[in-house]
Amino acid sequence: QVQLVESGGGLVQAGESLRLSCAASGRTFSTFSSVTMGWFRQAPGKEREFVAATTWDDLSSGLTTYYADFVKGRFTISKDNAKNTVYLQMNSLKAEDTAVYYCAQRYGPYSLRPNDFGSWGQGTQVTVSS
Repeated sequence: QVQLVESGGGLVQAGESLRLSCAASGRTFSTFSSVTMGWFRQAPGKEREFVAATTWDDLSSGLTTYYADFVKGRFTISKDNAKNTVYLQMNSLKAEDTAVYYCAQRYGPYSLRPNDFGSWGQGTQVTVSS
């Protein structure tokens, strides 16, 4: 079992930036050939939605990133293996980015479906004022 702890949320004005962090601890190794770390968000009254993900694939020895269309060009996901930490750099924030942001992990290839992820953090609130 892996534990995930998010941090970095807060209140900012539209156009500003935030960087979210997700620190993983516990069983961070895997016997699977790929591990995916994802960021999701959930606004009040809405379903949880995919934001970004990064997948390590042993077969290709490569790290691939994926983004939802509404964050392309504004958000960047990155991973520091030495620190077992995944980051989400969010630039040019908009009021509609306001939500609780969750970090999640799955042992397997990329997916944008929340139900495919087995481990979740507690979430961090991001509020963007217009």
